[in-house]
Amino acid sequence: MRTMRTTPTRTIRLLAVTAGLAAAAALAVPTANADSTGTAGTYSAAALAATGDAVRAADVAGTAWHVDTATGRLVVTADSTVSAAEIAKIKQRAGANAAAIEVERTPGRFTKLISGGDPIYADAGWRCSLGFNVRDSAGTSYFLTAGHCTDGARTWYANSAKTTVLGTTAGSSFPGNDYGLVRYTNSSIAKPGTVGSVDITSAGNATVGLSVTRRGSTTGIHSGSVTGLNATVNYGGGDIVSGLIRTNVCAEPGDSGGPLYSGSRAIGLTSGGSGNCSSGGTTFFQPVTEALNAYGVSVY
Repeated sequence: MRTMRTTPTRTIRLLAVTAGLAAAAALAVPTANADSTGTAGTYSAAALAATGDAVRAADVAGTAWHVDTATGRLVVTADSTVSAAEIAKIKQRAGANAAAIEVERTPGRFTKLISGGDPIYADAGWRCSLGFNVRDSAGTSYFLTAGHCTDGARTWYANSAKTTVLGTTAGSSFPGNDYGLVRYTNSSIAKPGTVGSVDITSAGNATVGLSVTRRGSTTGIHSGSVTGLNATVNYGGGDIVSGLIRTNVCAEPGDSGGPLYSGSRAIGLTSGGSGNCSSGGTTFFQPVTEALNAYGVSVY
């Protein structure tokens, strides 16, 4: 999550770093109250895919959706800004597949947040957090962070006065994805392959039920588990991100872009959600393996 920024085309953003520098996130806390549409049952992969496409086409900001493989339903999480009429719009779009939808209400609002653990500061005016330090095959050093953090930013600094340069944005993918790459240009900066005191030695994919830990500048270290895969979140304004990891790990503004890890394995980068670390929350993460493969880099 990065510190608040207002632009004519973007909503408020928040970000988080961990092993040192930047990223962004939106957070939401799901409740136990679920509104199930239609009859219970298992639906085919094709029907669930079509239902997901219908939810996307409805284009309702403040919604997130993923397939619950245990129930064979498409879970649509709606934040407090989503009206009954908008939920009806989603169901109408789904048509004959409306019965495959399970609506889960959550307080709070999905939004992008910025501000970080080991903070990094963008020349464009916001603060973010670093996810993981990485290298390419030639040994060149970079760090990964959230794409909505690198979007619109070029030079990154280690301090708010912007006197210590870290590097420049080398890649950015947002929306659709939510990852970015910054190349270090300051050779005097230490670039440990750690998250706090944890040595990150490999990267892996999330599985439902996996125990994970998140580190961020606002709330520090918090743990939980993966509750869903391949989730899509509509942050509004055309900012829709797909293929995300859904977790019950709490986060707050400033935690976005920070790392999600399991033991010594890198798992994800904080993308968004809502809630807080007093009452809990739902947080979504960009799978780190996708970013590593896209840029041809690796953790160490």
